[in-house]
Amino acid sequence: MTAAIAGIGATEFSKDSGRSELRLAVEAIRAALDDAGLRPADVSGLVTFTMDNNSEIAVARELGIGELTFLTRIGYGGGAACAVVQQAVLAVGAGLADVVVCYRALNERSGRRFGQAFASPDPDSGWHAPMGLATPAAQVAMVAQRYLHDSGASADDFGRVTVAARRHAATNPYAWFHGRPITLDDHRASRWIAEPLRLLDCCQESDGAVAVVVTSLERARDLPRPPAVVVAASAQGSGPGQYVMTSYYRPEVGALPEMGVVARQLWDRSGFRPHDVRTAVLYDHFTPYVLMQLEELGFCARGEARHLIADGGVELGGRLPVNPHGGQLGEAYIHGMNGIAEAVRQIRGTAVNQVPGDGPVLVTAGTGVPTSGLVLAPSL
Repeated sequence: MTAAIAGIGATEFSKDSGRSELRLAVEAIRAALDDAGLRPADVSGLVTFTMDNNSEIAVARELGIGELTFLTRIGYGGGAACAVVQQAVLAVGAGLADVVVCYRALNERSGRRFGQAFASPDPDSGWHAPMGLATPAAQVAMVAQRYLHDSGASADDFGRVTVAARRHAATNPYAWFHGRPITLDDHRASRWIAEPLRLLDCCQESDGAVAVVVTSLERARDLPRPPAVVVAASAQGSGPGQYVMTSYYRPEVGALPEMGVVARQLWDRSGFRPHDVRTAVLYDHFTPYVLMQLEELGFCARGEARHLIADGGVELGGRLPVNPHGGQLGEAYIHGMNGIAEAVRQIRGTAVNQVPGDGPVLVTAGTGVPTSGLVLAPSL
């Protein structure tokens, strides 16, 4: 059975939502169901992140969903983004649920701020927290420094990722940084967070929610909104010697082998190859991880991403447009779920910054942790 994404929904993206995360989740799910032409009573499954603060039963009560036959959660923060859709696809394919909603809601700016130092109960943190590596930026900076050494890339190459994202966000009215593009000089002038990462190398903190409705392709074709968006492939992956954000003990530090695990599965299962991809929606929590993903996914050879992004290569009209909505650097940080919504819009042909063509769209989830990915394609 082929699964499809039949609906997407989101709240506005802000820095102070003024309402609970439960309300945000309910608003996004209602919008997604309306988009699909479905009712809450049609939903039989819910999937979210282990980090989401909204219990499935609370969400179901508020929406009036009724009985649920499938409930599950995925761990590892942003690495769960595409995996929640994979779980929905598996449930639909196995006949465990007919309509599954994937959701993520967070007040990350007005509530718990992910960018601040915190004490983790994970025993892995004992390897780095005592040395002062207590924030994601500090942890990623170590990998980024090694990547610069290995690849010959420069901090300006990181900046080019941000410039592209902010240029795309500037023409997206739903983006937090709508109307606010930046230059490479702006990136160079932004303050250090953890060398070699500057402020503009780090994704923003956002309040908001996004939901995605998954059902069978057959049912999706009977719903009011065509065309259905086919999940051509989904995958999860963890690399050897994997830690959380700090896999410094592998033979090669400046790489993301977990994304390589995902990439091989996506290309094998979908039958597509990197050159088929119309646009890539890459998880851009930190700019260096965008370059590393391009290499792991096969869009260029190891150490060559700096050449791919040169001269606007990842901007609209470039060789491979990346994050035409502005990504988490420019639109909002909703743990990657807003990237899935953008990929659906690209397939539908309704994106604000529409990339021409009829090829598939690639989506990735958070890296530095066990991660996931999707290949979405139009239905025939």
